[in-house]
Amino acid sequence: MTPPKTDPQLEALIEYIKSTRGFDFTGYKRASLARRTGKRMQSLGLESYGDYLDYLEGNPDEFVELFDAILINVTSFFRDREAWDYLREHIVPQLTAKKSDSPIRVWCAGSASGEEAYSIAILLAEALGSEQFRERVKVYATDLDEDALGRGRAASFTAKEVESVPEELRKRYFDVDRGSFTFSKDLRRSIIFGHHDLVQDAPISRVDLLICRNTLMYFNAETQARVLAQFNFALNEAGFLFLGRSEMLLTRSNVFTPVEMKHRIFTKAGRSTVPDRILVGSGEQRGELAEIGRGTLRDAGFEMAQFGQVVLDEHGLLVLANQQARSMFGLTLDDLGRPLQDLEFSYRPLELRSLIDRVYSERRSQAVRGVEWPTQSGGERVIDVQISPLVAEDGHIPGTILTFVDVSTYSALQRELEGSKRELETAYEELQTTVEELETTNEELQSTNEELETTNEELQSTNEELETMNEELHSTNEELETVNEELRGRTGELNSMNTFLESILTSLGAAVVVLDPDLRIRLWNEEARDLWGLDANEVRGQHFMNLDIGLEVQRLKQPLRKCLNSGSAKEELTVEAVNRRGKTTQCHVTCSPLKNASGIHGALILMEDAVPQA
Repeated sequence: MTPPKTDPQLEALIEYIKSTRGFDFTGYKRASLARRTGKRMQSLGLESYGDYLDYLEGNPDEFVELFDAILINVTSFFRDREAWDYLREHIVPQLTAKKSDSPIRVWCAGSASGEEAYSIAILLAEALGSEQFRERVKVYATDLDEDALGRGRAASFTAKEVESVPEELRKRYFDVDRGSFTFSKDLRRSIIFGHHDLVQDAPISRVDLLICRNTLMYFNAETQARVLAQFNFALNEAGFLFLGRSEMLLTRSNVFTPVEMKHRIFTKAGRSTVPDRILVGSGEQRGELAEIGRGTLRDAGFEMAQFGQVVLDEHGLLVLANQQARSMFGLTLDDLGRPLQDLEFSYRPLELRSLIDRVYSERRSQAVRGVEWPTQSGGERVIDVQISPLVAEDGHIPGTILTFVDVSTYSALQRELEGSKRELETAYEELQTTVEELETTNEELQSTNEELETTNEELQSTNEELETMNEELHSTNEELETVNEELRGRTGELNSMNTFLESILTSLGAAVVVLDPDLRIRLWNEEARDLWGLDANEVRGQHFMNLDIGLEVQRLKQPLRKCLNSGSAKEELTVEAVNRRGKTTQCHVTCSPLKNASGIHGALILMEDAVPQA
């Protein structure tokens, strides 16, 4: 499956966070990082990662908001109850039985605000009793988010947060104060909260139970493998690893063995044995052996060597020849002291004199491999020849040593191997026809297998993404609930204000019309409807000067413009009008400007019938 392309600007942002704040998000899945970072960018109205990086440089406080967005702290007590029930019924009894009198160490990695750390503490306290728990158990709860760790240390939870704790356990392990549930102080001392980066920091060691749920799914495959290797190091041999329900990459690891795959509980796989070390003698012992070697052992070692050796002095005279060399070339003790050129082995099977001259001139060893040498029986011997200078302490070369290694057996095996290869090639060619016939079927099966593997990988990735998005949606839902509560409060206030305003307009006893700066009607009260016969829905948004009512509205144009332009005091005039009943009347009109701190934003018209109704 082709890996997704990465955004260079996103990578630059991740590197900037790492270099400035020490948070290494390079091992996190890019899709999740892009979503969470995009959420912050959207709230700030920023369109590119480059713009957001510039914003971070100028606003260091934004790091807190960004980390809160990336490090999704969604957790709860006994999350996935069936898995915790299996842990309580099968794993905790095994753990307490194996560690009957010794300390028990638990590590909750990625603990967020600590609900799961307190959950395992409750199970162990139930199994051991409170006194044994305080004496023997240590629970290490670690996370990257300092705010979440602070909430965990406080050990105080709301009624909603402890709903998943069975009532009898809630009464036994929590103290209630003004609706807040606080974990038992005596047991709380055994739970240690601390900052820890799974990617960069060394793991906690000698752990009997390691809980890391729905944390690995945020990492890419390479980082997951590295973290799993650290978990393997952290666990004791009989320890257990407890993962989240969406974390399945462990099935491709050879460092853990499933105990209960359904509930994602594992134990360490077997280790290979380490070979024993070979000890070397002391310098004094080596000195003694060297001293002995200068005598009889040195001569015996030269004589009994498994390969032929010949020593020549600088004049080309034969000085020494061991047993293998004498047997190989038919030499006798009488040949010692003779010049090399008088001996047959100087030119058969190989011309040696030119090689010896090169050793003296270049002052380094010369070697010839695979020299063929026919024997008297009609066979063939193959030897490797090496000529090395014997260098004295003053740098002078007093002679050379010639080494002849019989590699006939190796050469014969090599030839046999080559023959076997040729036979194998022949057999391979014979089988090729059958292979080609099966190849089509094999390729189809392989293609199907690859498609299934790809589908499995995609499903796993999708599952992890869905779980991540589920937690993100959970977090977003909580935020929306908070916003909804605020909106309910503000809606109530708005309704109250509208009722209040309506009461005022009704109490005025006059027709009230509110205009915007363009003289379009914004408000038309019930008295105006009774006076002119038009409903508010009919006139709202219309230009006041375009109204066809019994009032000569053009006479109000000048007073209204004066109010809007100069913001002067109210203008009053009496205009002859015809009300909705068709009766001629005198209408007293008052025009006032609508003002606020930013200026004039409209006009208010009060209209009263100057002739009382009969």
